[in-house]
Amino acid sequence: MSTSTTSASPPGTQDPPDPPARPAPRRGLRRSLRRDWQLYSLAVLPLLFFLVFRYLPMIGNVIAFRRFEPGGSILGEQWVGLRYVRMFLSDPTFWQVFRNTLWLGALTLVFCFPVPIVLALLLNEVRRRSLKRFVQSVSYLPHFLSIVIVAGITLQMLAVDGPVNQMLGWFGHEPIRFVQEPGWFRTVYVGSEIWQTAGWGTILYLAALTTIDEDLYEAARIDGANRWQQTWHVTLPGIRPTMITLLILNIGTFMAVGFEKILLLYNPLTYPTADVVSTYLYRAGVESNSFSYAAAIGLFEAVIGLVLITTANQLSRRTVGTSLW
Repeated sequence: MSTSTTSASPPGTQDPPDPPARPAPRRGLRRSLRRDWQLYSLAVLPLLFFLVFRYLPMIGNVIAFRRFEPGGSILGEQWVGLRYVRMFLSDPTFWQVFRNTLWLGALTLVFCFPVPIVLALLLNEVRRRSLKRFVQSVSYLPHFLSIVIVAGITLQMLAVDGPVNQMLGWFGHEPIRFVQEPGWFRTVYVGSEIWQTAGWGTILYLAALTTIDEDLYEAARIDGANRWQQTWHVTLPGIRPTMITLLILNIGTFMAVGFEKILLLYNPLTYPTADVVSTYLYRAGVESNSFSYAAAIGLFEAVIGLVLITTANQLSRRTVGTSLW
């Protein structure tokens, strides 16, 4: 009977333990660029766009503190400090257009922001796909129209002899001068803005609705929740991050109410309620050649926008835990 013996290593001669595994070296920037240069090349044009049309023009803000004369130096001829800032702060016309901007910005935010949410919730409840596609196509169409066309349709519809006044005439009402009356301009602008942007704004919310887990609705139905309770406790919390993100972006553009549409819709008769900071800048800078004065107002508007979006982002982060950065 043979017995197998194993030779044991004498004490002190055991093999050393294996060294710990070293972390894989990070791929260098050059190697990453060589490997994924096709992906990085896609970002070249967007970066160039923002560099040329967003960041380089910021250098021109220096003329808000220098006297600029057409035909002279592009950065101004003489340093004047806060002269133009004091000029617009003491100008009663500026404060009138500033109030108009706040009014139109607030009305646009209050009425235009919730409409896409409501429309997306209603479309989400539609079960007939043909009807849903028809409503989506009709509501999306105004977004693809030029602002010039939208303004032209609005002016034609609300003219003294337009379809709206003709319908009012059927009920014995006198024609209303929607386009010439200052009191009607805000209603006209906000209404046209809702008509043009509501359908397109539903796209993001409809996409967010598809990410909500169906098991949550099933659990809510088991607990006895009706359709309204499911919407309130399941649907709205599910799209809340999207709502907060878009709300912060809208607050950031609070002061930049639609320059093109207002410029096409307003006239000297409606200046008391229609003239906003952007249109006032256009008349002061382009038509009156007061570029330094217009640059000072534009810089003031940009600072207010930066403060608004930063404040909204911080409040959103502290209250609901969702923010842009």
